[in-house]
Amino acid sequence: MGTKQKALRAAFPHTLPICAGFLFLGISYGFLMVTKGFSPVYPIFMSMFIFAGSMEFVTVNLLLSAFNPIYAFFLTLMVNARHIFYGISMLEKYKGTGLKKLYLIFGMCDESFSINCSTLIPSSIDKGWFMFFVTLLNHIYWVAGATLGAVIGSFIKFNTEGIDFVLTCLFFVIFLEQWLGSKRHISAVIGVLSTVICLFVFGSGGFIIPSMAMILVLFTLLRKKVERQ
Repeated sequence: MGTKQKALRAAFPHTLPICAGFLFLGISYGFLMVTKGFSPVYPIFMSMFIFAGSMEFVTVNLLLSAFNPIYAFFLTLMVNARHIFYGISMLEKYKGTGLKKLYLIFGMCDESFSINCSTLIPSSIDKGWFMFFVTLLNHIYWVAGATLGAVIGSFIKFNTEGIDFVLTCLFFVIFLEQWLGSKRHISAVIGVLSTVICLFVFGSGGFIIPSMAMILVLFTLLRKKVERQ
């Protein structure tokens, strides 16, 4: 068996739980885009070239609102700021992966980072190809889900009022899961308090970027304390 085949066989089982989640969320995303009046081509190609799940949901409203590239830039930066820390922590891991590093950087999402960072790769498996296939498989799952949702949405017609609430539900479930899975809640408290404060100060129309910036600053300042807990 070749190096690539061995790496693919080793990576595939680690991505199966991600497959279930990505297919469901991808279908929701593709369906949402179509119900908002976009051609199925939009979610298909956006899932290929953006590949940032939460930001892709946010992009739906950005495309439907007034053209404001500066706001879109800073919102994207704040939503995906965690990838700065992901990237720094993976510098050593990605050494010696050759040209595969370019795709590993592009395709690094929360789930791929978690698998590639924590998995003990057997010495008989090429680590570069293992991480490549983890990233590629997760990417394929997301694109497949978005494509399926877009196709279904273009054929099924019914009242979709309120479907865009799926993003709110997604973040709430993630928050609840993190809260229940941790004994200390300093990260959650920082997030909630920062958001509430900025909501009162800046109002419902402009609180997102300031709250994300405030959370990023507080996490940076309290990083050692958060890591210890």
